[in-house]
Amino acid sequence: MGPPPYLLLLAVSCWSCAPALATRSTVAPAPILHYPCSHYSSKSCEQCLTNVSCLWCYTNKTCMDYPVRSIFPSSSLCTLSDVRWGFCWMNFEVFIITMSVLAGALLLSVGICCCYCCYCRKNSRRGLDAEEERFIAEREDRRVQALKRKNERKAKHDEIRKKYGLLQDLEHPYSKFEND
Repeated sequence: MGPPPYLLLLAVSCWSCAPALATRSTVAPAPILHYPCSHYSSKSCEQCLTNVSCLWCYTNKTCMDYPVRSIFPSSSLCTLSDVRWGFCWMNFEVFIITMSVLAGALLLSVGICCCYCCYCRKNSRRGLDAEEERFIAEREDRRVQALKRKNERKAKHDEIRKKYGLLQDLEHPYSKFEND
């Protein structure tokens, strides 16, 4: 008994498609040319900021590499109010202030959320503790009432036994053996 027909069909179709797949060629996209930032110095701010590693100085209209070693560009290169990075319409000073305010607002909101959650958890625990105490008190009341009813029933049954002479004297040590 040979292989199932569907396996033969699959093998033949793969074998017939293999030459077609081998002849296909994929065209690689043309590499994007990145010029150094100094290349854009004589051009506009928009052209300079197409490269994210560049910053534009409006005072001397130059495009320069962002100083990666320091967080902020030094004032010897250009004043912060004249530096543009990311957007030509926003100077770096405003950008720093905006990011600082947003980061502060984010941290403040996280802190407020944490405090609120802790406060809610504490209040919910108080509510649970009060509810648990109430539940325990109710359970104890039910137990006491059940014990009271049990004693009342026992007293009533003993009364009936005494009436009909069925109550045995438990104080007499040989009362168990008298019935034999």
